[in-house]
Amino acid sequence: IRLYYLLFALLFLFLLPVPGKIIISGLQKYYCKIRSSQCALIGCHPKEEQIGRCSLRGRKCCQKKK
Repeated sequence: IRLYYLLFALLFLFLLPVPGKIIISGLQKYYCKIRSSQCALIGCHPKEEQIGRCSLRGRKCCQKKK
């Protein structure tokens, strides 16, 4: 029965794309939302400035200029 648990755990790990990247991306999005900012797919609007990134794929965290 212990072998089934081990096989299930290994199967679960191999089916996840990249667990670390998912966690990091989620934290970056959360950090952006905490700073009252928004995630932009391509780039920030002219009246906004980039203050970080929302994902590892290049989404930008944008905040209104002060």
